[in-house]
Amino acid sequence: MKGTYLGEFQEIVLLTILVLDREAYGVMIQERLSDEVKRNISRGALHAALKRLEEKGFIQSETGGATAVRGGRRKKYYTVTNTGLEAVREARDIRESMWRAIPKLST
Repeated sequence: MKGTYLGEFQEIVLLTILVLDREAYGVMIQERLSDEVKRNISRGALHAALKRLEEKGFIQSETGGATAVRGGRRKKYYTVTNTGLEAVREARDIRESMWRAIPKLST
């Protein structure tokens, strides 16, 4: 497994996969991300992040069946592993701790 550092973009990709649950495949992830962050997410950037997350063991993929609607192409579905869930929880805890530590916001 590669390093366990979780960047901001990787974190929101993981969160998006968790939100989409069984519908977490490339196009749906890209659309949901774009809606949430209010900016265009390129297919290349998304696939690079998905590959890194899979190499780190944070997600796993499974290829679905071919459909006529997609011209016989298959969808690649993603799920968050226990390691990925642990990483995203740790990221949340760090962020919450940092927000609480800001003097003007902690009162």
